[in-house]
Amino acid sequence: MAGHTSNSVVIDAPMDLVWERTNDVASWTELFSEYSVAEILEQDGPTVTFRLALHPDENGKVWSWVSRRTTDVATRTVRAHRVETGPFEHMNIHWEYTQTDDGVRMQWTQDFHMKDGAPLDDAGMTDRINRNTVVQMNLIKEKLEAAARAALTARTR
Repeated sequence: MAGHTSNSVVIDAPMDLVWERTNDVASWTELFSEYSVAEILEQDGPTVTFRLALHPDENGKVWSWVSRRTTDVATRTVRAHRVETGPFEHMNIHWEYTQTDDGVRMQWTQDFHMKDGAPLDDAGMTDRINRNTVVQMNLIKEKLEAAARAALTARTR
């Protein structure tokens, strides 16, 4: 068995703003509440290799890993996978951005499998990811919608 999640949010902001801000990995500590470090290790065209670290957990442990992601501006999609997998056997993530009448629908699909002996099994990690993704997506939605309103106000002055 493997883990699979698919979550989405509609952000009432221009596509270019959503795309640019959510793909600026170096600024993810400002966009997401869970990351304490977002360090770019290598950039090769649309592919970036980076290290993320979470804030310390309830036991004081800081979880970190290296991922690689490739953006495709033409299709408004991103493919990513963990290079340093940590407790995962594998972790693949697909981001998809779709323009709707209500804004930009941003969808994250994650496929993974936990290693034997990991703190959580696939079902447990699926639950954790689904809970946390809702929190992070809503935070991103709030921040980007506020940025879009601020930009609109600045243009109309």
